[in-house]
Parts: sequence; structure tokens; C-alpha cells
Amino acid sequence: MSTTLSTMDADAATDIDPDVAAALGDEGLTYKVWGGDWCPDCTQQLPQFAAALDAAGVAADRIEQFPVEKVDGEKQGPGMDEYDVEYIPTVIVFDGSGTEVARFVESADSDIATYLARELADG
Repeated sequence: MSTTLSTMDADAATDIDPDVAAALGDEGLTYKVWGGDWCPDCTQQLPQFAAALDAAGVAADRIEQFPVEKVDGEKQGPGMDEYDVEYIPTVIVFDGSGTEVARFVESADSDIATYLARELADG
């Protein structure tokens, strides 16, 4: 059974830079996304990121979603300890051999897709 975040429903109104889409759509890249449907940063940022992945042609089986809950003021969710996830949204990009090649954590000077595309280009 696949676990999903409603915040990863693509925002169809989003315009995606073709260079960003090309970087995100690179064959072999996979994505792990941590977020919470209750989290304001996630609900603001993840729909646009999902639209970018759609525009890049990234198949759903290359995107793994990890819902994070808030329990007694603490964020809890699958894989958080294993991947050292503390803040959400967090998106980790892996190459074909399973090596982490880029990571977005909570916020940056640009949207998630643009940030990750820049990280992938610099890598």
C-alpha cells in the first residue's frame, strides 16, 4: 500500500522552467518526500513541487512520500531517524546507485524544484 500526502497533489497552475524540469526528470533519480498535511510550509510548497515533478515526467514509482504527524509537539514519521529528517518539508534526491545527491530542508531562497535543480547541477 502506498502512503501519500494530499499536499503532494500537483498544483496545475504552476509554470515550470524547462531547465528545472529537465534536471528533475533525469533518469535514475528518485525522491523521498517528508511532509505533513497540517504543516503550513508543506501545504504552501509541496503542491508546486509535485507539479514540477509532473512536468519533468517523473513517474510516481520514483517518488516515495513519508507523512509526518505531530504527536505531543514532536514530529514523528517513517524514515525520519534513518534519513536524519528534523524539519519539513524535506526532500532528498538519490541517484541510480542510491546515493544522496541533493537535499531540500524546510525553506530556501527559491522553490523546492528550483533549489534541487541548482543542487543537482552543482553536484
